[in-house]
Amino acid sequence: MAAENGDHVVELVVHDTSPSPSPSLSPSPEAEIIPLLNPVQKPKINIFTISYPRTKTREQVTRLPESETSPVTQFIFWVWSGSRYSGLLCMAISSIIYFVMEVLSDVFSAQSIPLFETAFTRCTIITILSYFWLRKSGHSIFGQTHVRKFLVSRALMGYLSLMSYVYCIQRLPLSQAIVLSFTTPIMASIAARIILNEKLKIADIGGLACSFFGVLFIFRQILTTQGSLVKAGEANNTYLSGSHHIYVVLVGLFSSITGGISYCLIRAGAKASDQPVVTVFSFGILASLAAGICTFSFEDFVLPGLHSFILVFVLGVLAFFAELFLARGLQLEKTTKAANVQYILAALSQLWSISSSRVAPSFGRLVGCLLILISVCCTMYIGPDKEME
Repeated sequence: MAAENGDHVVELVVHDTSPSPSPSLSPSPEAEIIPLLNPVQKPKINIFTISYPRTKTREQVTRLPESETSPVTQFIFWVWSGSRYSGLLCMAISSIIYFVMEVLSDVFSAQSIPLFETAFTRCTIITILSYFWLRKSGHSIFGQTHVRKFLVSRALMGYLSLMSYVYCIQRLPLSQAIVLSFTTPIMASIAARIILNEKLKIADIGGLACSFFGVLFIFRQILTTQGSLVKAGEANNTYLSGSHHIYVVLVGLFSSITGGISYCLIRAGAKASDQPVVTVFSFGILASLAAGICTFSFEDFVLPGLHSFILVFVLGVLAFFAELFLARGLQLEKTTKAANVQYILAALSQLWSISSSRVAPSFGRLVGCLLILISVCCTMYIGPDKEME
């Protein structure tokens, strides 16, 4: 806009003060929405890691095909994931696996293999499988630095418990060794009170007492007035000779005490490392080495046949999963409640023996099984404490 006034010319130029929008500076609405439109990644739930499943909406659940996972796999993931009853269920699964191992040994037994050789084979398989498990999950094989003291102690206590139990079962009737081995949950509860400062409630003590009395009812026929445990047709005068018998019984009690301490160390090591397989691997290394030395030092090595080799291999794999679920159960649940669930093994074994006509049904056996089942069912019904330690 210009104006003339005499000899002077005044020109007025008007500029727009608002800057023009630059395409490089102003973000478009599409650029703001794009990051929100990324597809939601499906969380990976793997049993090799302690991962917890995320909550899904109904739409996401309905989109999953029904044939993607079997009900057995879903149940295993649910048990392993750390739900409220996972610890007790893991202990129950561990006891059931041990029961299956007992049934397989009875049904498919063919070749007699020495105990140390059997222990060496199982511990070697446990070590190999736990090693590959840890490598698959990406965890450290020997655990973190602050966990190694628990792992070393757990391996030592487990080794002492295993070796003393093998010594005891070689020199005592089987019934006596079984009764002594079922004192391990009681020793574990006492050790947990001392080592882990776990509180013992009246219900927990009552459950352990009821289960152990059930074991005594089952084996009541082997009680004698001399205070020795004798089973008809199984007793041997060599076993029950005075001080030697007392010495072997003390070795059995030592096995139960070290086994109870080992339970506490499994719980402490698994909770500190967040991976229960580490405790299984540490025990397998020491136990396989010691059992191998004892096999070639004190026994004659027996080369198993094809049938016996397959059976030993299957039992070794089952033993690995039994130890794995035991460690996971102790990681998630109090020692007293977890140990009480193990008594279900005695009831299942007796019911199997009665159903297969191996032993005659008696009032004591039936009452003992009933007491154990009532105790375990009450423990499962009450469930874990509200405040997990």
